[in-house]
Amino acid sequence: MQTKLESRPDLLLLLSLLLAIVLTPVLDRDGWRRLVLAGVTFIPVIVSTIRLSQIKLWVWPSVSLMLVNIVFVVTGNTFRSRTLTGIRWGFLAVFFALTAVALFSYLRSSRLVTQAHLYTAVNIYLLLGLLWTTLYLAIDVLYPGSIQIAGNPAERETNLLYFSLITLSTIGYGDIVPLSGEARILAALEGVTGVLYIAITVALLVSRFRTEPSDTPRPDRHDWRS
Repeated sequence: MQTKLESRPDLLLLLSLLLAIVLTPVLDRDGWRRLVLAGVTFIPVIVSTIRLSQIKLWVWPSVSLMLVNIVFVVTGNTFRSRTLTGIRWGFLAVFFALTAVALFSYLRSSRLVTQAHLYTAVNIYLLLGLLWTTLYLAIDVLYPGSIQIAGNPAERETNLLYFSLITLSTIGYGDIVPLSGEARILAALEGVTGVLYIAITVALLVSRFRTEPSDTPRPDRHDWRS
């Protein structure tokens, strides 16, 4: 029962991240759907703040960034400004980066692996995908033409989320191409981060399952000469 209670915040965060990812192509339209998408995208921010509130060192940074993001979400949807939109995506990227670092620090310092830690490992991976998505969106807004998209240009969030996830998993279909130097370096760094994260996280989780040597002395073998 105690284990289920401890893993509940991590499970809620995982569900909110999956919900935001799955609903993005459905709500990435003009009109009221885009407002709903902004709210759905903000759900992981709220749940992440609740999760980080359980880690003392990360309470105030997460709360401060959440409040800043609320301000820019409201102003960005009230005043249609390219600069405000770019800054909004930039602050959201900072929040996702902070959350991923805090959760990875928690995962690295843990001595045992429970169900909550497995949820945390998946959450960090999805947060990395959303982190690079917001970075691509910020670059695309502030520097138009930095990323060439073959799909519907109106569905920018869907296309760049898709591009981020396939780049993080190092698949790369080639239908979305970074053109500017900044976008190319970001895509390269995301691919490297995805590979390193899988390798380091698997090593951390496996190391927690190592069998420690027993303190009880082993019985002496029978001496064949006796």
